Amino acid sequence: MNEVKVRAGFVGFGEVNTPREFIVGRCAKAADELRKRGVELVETSPVSDDPEGKNAERAIRELAAGNFDALVLCVAGWIPSWAVVKVVEPFRHKPILLWGLSGWRENGHFVTTADQAGTTALRAPLSEMGCRIKYLVNFKDAPPRYDEAAAFLRAASVSESMRSAFIGMSGYRDMRLYGTLYDGVLLKRLVGAEIEHFDLLEIVELEKSVPAEEIAAGTKHIRDNWNFVREPQPGTIENSVRLALAFRRKIEERKYDAFSFCDVDGVKKLLKFAPAGAMTLIHDLLDLPSVPENDCYGAVTEVILHRLTGSAPGYLEFYEFTEKSALMGVPDYVPASMTDGGVTVMPNAFGSFGEGLLNVSKLRTGEVTIARLAGVDGTLAMHIAHGTAVTPEKWEEAGWAPPAPQLPSLEVVIDGGSEAFLANVMGQHYIVAYGDWRRQLAEYCAINGIKLVK
Repeated sequence: MNEVKVRAGFVGFGEVNTPREFIVGRCAKAADELRKRGVELVETSPVSDDPEGKNAERAIRELAAGNFDALVLCVAGWIPSWAVVKVVEPFRHKPILLWGLSGWRENGHFVTTADQAGTTALRAPLSEMGCRIKYLVNFKDAPPRYDEAAAFLRAASVSESMRSAFIGMSGYRDMRLYGTLYDGVLLKRLVGAEIEHFDLLEIVELEKSVPAEEIAAGTKHIRDNWNFVREPQPGTIENSVRLALAFRRKIEERKYDAFSFCDVDGVKKLLKFAPAGAMTLIHDLLDLPSVPENDCYGAVTEVILHRLTGSAPGYLEFYEFTEKSALMGVPDYVPASMTDGGVTVMPNAFGSFGEGLLNVSKLRTGEVTIARLAGVDGTLAMHIAHGTAVTPEKWEEAGWAPPAPQLPSLEVVIDGGSEAFLANVMGQHYIVAYGDWRRQLAEYCAINGIKLVK
């Protein structure tokens, strides 16, 4: 699954004594702008405060006939609160956008229908009733806030989709790390995602049944599409293909939305080669985010960003910091979508592990958002930073067989500098998405009661 459908219910409001054309036209304009931004709407005509409440009852029936993840209350004028609350009541479990429109200029003066009299009378009561509201006001003489409204609705649909997210994980707690652990009950309560663990032995058994013709096809794909720094030893490519196809079978059978695995204490220790080539091939074959070393919350962060952006993100880990930037790289693999010039691999070994296809691709530069979900003080927090990724100077990680590889890496110049970021850093792995996704991630956290850390 990649980018989710953004679905919202939409209902406008205006007092019964306000001329109807002042309400209908502006609500229709707001709805049209949301559609232009990819929001599918279940729409009902604006509601007024008719004494018998028939307008509200009609809106409830029409909204209930559709399927949506959040409700837009588009307040286009003064409206007694009871009429709005009556419509909200059947849908109060959904995220709610309380959106006040603004007036207009006509014949040299400003005209208002008291939109914000309606919204200010509603914000506190809806919050006290336990509704998860986003309060948005169009400012007088300023551009309407359509993008912000659409960002909230996208986050709401991603939130709903995450309730059924399913992540596969081969093994648990690689290298006995603490930062990759997770609280399954807390994760289910706030995010909804489920992580399924299975043993590497299952993959070893699946490897035995991979047909020779599939291994040959995978080998040809690698030869045709990847750049090799040098020729690998006999069997190195085939080992990577066999492992990738076994992982793929498990992923497809269980319909995982993301994948992680025991790397150092699993594949490298037991299968005797680095799995970087296998995971690079997995990304060629499947639109699926992954992170190594049994990084539970890292995998969840990837699924959230995958569904917000529509593109599978990658992970990077920290190597060094300057006062303004972080040197981030990976000693294994990146998806082709992160590369500048396609996948490049170098057959190499590290320490006692046998030869594998180390990914040494050059990475794309530009605007990036880096983020990580983590457990903090008994709840979940998400640390988000924004910056500009540039190509780093030539560097190497000690320990690789010479000549040492230039690992896939970026120097990320962090907004606000490194000290502020390091004061809240949550782990060695951060998930990287190209572009600025801070607003959508902040909305997602607010909807789900996740603490936002900047």
